[in-house]
Formats: sequence, C-alpha cells, structure tokens
Amino acid sequence: MAPLIINPQHWERLKLKLKRKYNHLSDNDLLFEPGNEEKLIANLAQRLNRNPDYVVFTLHKGLLNIDNNRL
Repeated sequence: MAPLIINPQHWERLKLKLKRKYNHLSDNDLLFEPGNEEKLIANLAQRLNRNPDYVVFTLHKGLLNIDNNRL
C-alpha cells in the first residue's frame, strides 16, 4: 500500500468520519499534525486495538472519496 499522506484540508472531514464510526475516540485521539501520519497511525492502532495496516487501510478508504460520508 502506498504511504499515507493526509492533506490538512481533508483531515477535518476524515476526522468526522472516524468519530462517527468509532464513537469512543476523543479529540485527543484524533490530534494530527501534517507530516506526523506515522504518529497518528500508531495512536489509532492502539486506541482501536487493531494493527497499523488496518488503520492505514481505513484512512485510505476514508480519503478515497472524501466528500462521501461513509468510511
């Protein structure tokens, strides 16, 4: 899978999708600084009790059609 690069303009929309799907995630769990995708992936993997590959797949899926509300 290609490296994950999150456009800061898309992050707010993606963050809403993640909060809808995983309602136990807090704003702190979803803190993201551009260029720190690996830190975000590691944090989400831990909070979701999933491996990093699953998190990357989920984020890629959410970014694929950013205007769609589905994740």
